[in-house]
Parts: sequence; structure tokens; C-alpha cells
Amino acid sequence: MLELKNITKIFPGTKALDQVSLTFHPGEIHALLGENGAGKSTLINIICGIYPDYQGTVSLNDKILKLRSYQDALNNGISIVNQEIQTIPDSSVAENIMLDKLERFQKIGKLNWKELNSAAQVYIDQVHLNINASDKVGPLSTAQKQLIQIAKALASETPVLLLDEPTSALTENEATTLFSLLRELTGQGKNLIFVSHKLDEIFELCDKVSVIRDGKWVGTDIIKNLNREDVIKMMIGRECSDEYLGVLNPDKDQIVLEAKDLNLACKVNNASFQLKKGEILGFYGLVGSGRTELAKILIGEDHPESGQIFVKGKKVAIRSMSEALNKYGIGYVSENRKEEGLILDFSVETNIGLTIWEKVRSRFFRKINKTKEDKLVLPLIDKLEIKIASSRQEVKSLSGGNQQKVSIAKWLAADCDILIIDEPTIGVDIGAKEYIHDLIWDLANNQKKSIILISSDLPEMLKLSRRIMVFQNQKIMGTLDDLSGDPKNNEEASLRIGCLMV
Repeated sequence: MLELKNITKIFPGTKALDQVSLTFHPGEIHALLGENGAGKSTLINIICGIYPDYQGTVSLNDKILKLRSYQDALNNGISIVNQEIQTIPDSSVAENIMLDKLERFQKIGKLNWKELNSAAQVYIDQVHLNINASDKVGPLSTAQKQLIQIAKALASETPVLLLDEPTSALTENEATTLFSLLRELTGQGKNLIFVSHKLDEIFELCDKVSVIRDGKWVGTDIIKNLNREDVIKMMIGRECSDEYLGVLNPDKDQIVLEAKDLNLACKVNNASFQLKKGEILGFYGLVGSGRTELAKILIGEDHPESGQIFVKGKKVAIRSMSEALNKYGIGYVSENRKEEGLILDFSVETNIGLTIWEKVRSRFFRKINKTKEDKLVLPLIDKLEIKIASSRQEVKSLSGGNQQKVSIAKWLAADCDILIIDEPTIGVDIGAKEYIHDLIWDLANNQKKSIILISSDLPEMLKLSRRIMVFQNQKIMGTLDDLSGDPKNNEEASLRIGCLMV
């Protein structure tokens, strides 16, 4: 049994946790919920020894733990699967999984690769990864890397396992396989702490729920005693509206972006579409289906082998993201905010200002005019309700949801006419998700921006998009036109999408 008593953690200028007491029992999956910035990550870091300085006690089976590092946590039977991908790309899958156990496979100063690969393959098979232990990690997909992190945690064979947004990069089938594995682990008496913003997952998988809000414990209950509305109200202190957003009226005569027969081997196969002014066009499909791959061509990160791109009727050859932004007014909110969307060691202000440096540089000295930058950046911090102590706070210190808001704010500052938004609500809480949905709707409906929305979240896609293109196996399988967005019609639209994906 893992027990936390009166945990308090103070950072300069803020009390992240205030007298939090929780108990986690073996043989159950216990969900830890809260909005971004509520204190979940801080609590996890304390349990794992990453934050050694705090008030209160952490005990495991009545033994008080004084953890000074993550290695201490491992030695005491606690391991974690992080939301962020933390693999070593130049090393093999086996080395990544057995990183803290390599000495077991050393003989006379040399690694016994056969034994190492054989031991790692057991855990690779457990998470149903179709790769070899000797494969390099670098070229693998984000989903595969996430499963490697889960395999590494399993290899630690600790009685307590924390899972922080473990399905954020996984397909629905991969998540289903993971859930089956986690249930097996509870049968072995493991103590599983599960953090997720996907409430459907919580109700499908977990036995118990605890909620933290503004650094304080709100409540704990058995999942059977709760419904979705109960959990949302505990998390954000109010009911969350998921109502019909209304009619979207794009200008059907103004085609702002068009692709004709785009091809790139193993990524995009004969893709064609038109994007209208003031439209939210959905690209729906699973990871690797061709949606993001097509977006990378549109912003100039990849270059097609054949086909044509038109911006406002003019044929273009976009060679870089900088050209896409500065010459054609196209922005891209990446699904991978950690590696592509943000510079984590830089401040919030610098990250948001990246796209507007050309506008706020001094004409003669080429220095950033801080007054001009602040005038554009600070209102966006307020508008998106980014929780920070200062605009100069490093982005890496923010919660995942606040990092996502910074990533979106960067492109709002650029005032792009065309905005491609890839998985906008991945890793964000229900309140922030509602806010981001309203923001996307406002950009199209009121500001007449043209949006390509890429998402594997079907309810999100049906709520926002009035035209959806379905992707599978790097192809556009078909298009659903004139969708109403009314929740009453979602079942019919879901069936139509399902038919296109069969």
C-alpha cells in the first residue's frame, strides 16, 4: 500500500500542493485526475523521488520513504511511464528497456547481447510491439517509443507503477491491448496509478478516482459511484458544456488552399482536397494514416514527388516552414509539442514570440523590440489563461496543457490566414479542451481563418468540422460533406466514417 500524508510542495511564488493525503491499494487501478496545473505532475514527481524537498510523508507498506532520486524510487519498488518520450534514439530497443539493468548482462566488461536481447524481447512481446530487440529506437514512431517506455517500466517489475498519459501517442487498438495488460497486472497484486485526461478511458479501466484541484485534494470515490458529470465538476468546480456550436458559414467561392494529386512514397498517396475561407476541414484517421504526413508536405517540411499545391489560386512550391508562414500565411500547430512545437529551455514569452520576430525586430539593429513583443505576446497569455508566474518562466516547467496553450498562442501571434492544427487537445484536461474547441470555432466562424483540423478524437472532429476527410493507409478514403455538428446526428456520422475505414 502506498500512502501519502499531508503532502505540501511550495515553489517560488506558488503553492503547488497543499496538505494532500491519498492512499493507493494493491490490486487496483487508481485514477489521479485534475486540470492542467492542478498539481498532479508535482505529486507524481514527489512519489518518484524527482522532487525530494517537500512537507509530509510518503510511505510504502508502512515504511516511510526518503527518496532523493528516481533511482531511489526504483530501488524501493516505484516506477513510472512518463507522458513525454524519454528514449535514447541511437541505442537499441533492448538497451532502452534494460537501461538500468545493463550490468546484469555484462561479462568481463562486455555486454552479452544475446542474453540482453532475449530478456528485453519478453517485455516487447508483452506490449505487443512488432519489432526486434536489436532495432534502433531513432526511426521508430512516437507510438512505438511510448510502448518501449511501458515495456521498460514493466521490466523494472516494481509493485507500484505510475502511468502518466500512457495512451497519448497510441492508437485505439494499442490502447485496448495496454488496458488488457494493466488488468493482468492488477491480478498480480500490482498497485497502478493512472493519470489521463480521457474520461472514457477512466470509466473503462479504473477502479477508483481521486481528484486534485488547485493543489488540494477534492475527493476520492469508487468509479461505480460516479458519472462523467460528477468527475468533471470535481475537476473544474463547474459543469462543462459540450453543446452544439452552431452553423459554420465558410465562403464556398474562396478556395484558399488546394492540393491536387500529391504523392510521397510511403507517406501520401494521390491526395487532393480544397480548403475554403472560414472553413474547419477535418483530417480524420489513426496515427500513421497519412493525415500528418500530408500536413508536413503542405508546410514545406517534406516535398512531394508529384502533384501540385495552390494557395489562393496560385501554384506554389513551398520549400520550408518559414516560407509557408512568411510568404503564404500558413501556420502549423504540431502534435508533438515537445520535439517540434516548443523550445523547452526558453521562456513562454520567447516561444510565443518566435513567429513574430520579423515583425518586432528593430529595422537597423536587428534586435527584438521587447515593447512591441510584449504588446503582442502578453494579451495572448491572458486570453488563453496560461498559468504562469511570469512570461519569462521556462516552458519546460509548465504542465502539459499549459505547454499546449503556448504552442497554440505562438501561431495565434503570427495571425495566419491558414492554420493546420494537429491533435490540438492531446494531453489537456476537460476544461482546457472545451476552451481550445471554442477558440478554434471562433477563429473560423468570427475571424474567418481557414482551419485544417487533424485529430484521432472522433467526438472532437464531429463537434468542430463540418466537412471531414477520412484517411487510412496513406490514402483519403472518402469525404463526409455538410455535417451538422449536432450531437444528435453523431451516431450516423460515426457509422459513415466507420464504413470508409473498413
